[in-house]
Amino acid sequence: MTPGPRTSEGRAPRADARRNIDAILEAAIKCLSRDPDVSIADIAIAAGVGRITLYGHFKNRAELIEAVLLRALDEADATLGQVDLSGDPVDALVRLTHSSWELVDRLRGVMFAARHELPAKRILTAHDRVMGHLAALVEHGQSDGTFRTDLPAPWLVTTAVSLMHAAAEDVDSGRLKRSSAADHVAATLLAAYTAPGSAVPVISQRESS
Repeated sequence: MTPGPRTSEGRAPRADARRNIDAILEAAIKCLSRDPDVSIADIAIAAGVGRITLYGHFKNRAELIEAVLLRALDEADATLGQVDLSGDPVDALVRLTHSSWELVDRLRGVMFAARHELPAKRILTAHDRVMGHLAALVEHGQSDGTFRTDLPAPWLVTTAVSLMHAAAEDVDSGRLKRSSAADHVAATLLAAYTAPGSAVPVISQRESS
């Protein structure tokens, strides 16, 4: 679990302050999901606190967005940790892709705001634990010959993350149906990950949930 905000003296917040922080972060996730450009004032209203209270915990918008990103990634890490990655790496990849897409779709407003408020390196570092689930699966698939080994595992993970965000952009622009996005991403990843010379699995014939 990502450590929460602390007071200026380094102490953990009191229980009432902790409740305010939790309310602010949950409200921010919901508000950013609807409008990545939502104002601090609107987030405070949604959280049921005043702007002074909000700024007492987060000194500026960037600090709030970073805390929201870490909270969202904590939830994503917990969700992906429940995905069954055992058995056939291909089926596991389809399962993980569907769960990952649901998270990306729900949290893309948070990611949009993060890209505008935080350095790219900070965002990538925050994603390390979440990407670890896919990294472990890729390495397993490479070790048993299912996934290609001519490309390094970190690059295959980067490809998947980039593809997820590209799918979210296409859904936003109307170029891709939301209901089809997960299957499109999974099919593309299977084509990218399959060892050269092997037949690419067909997504419609695989487990998709």
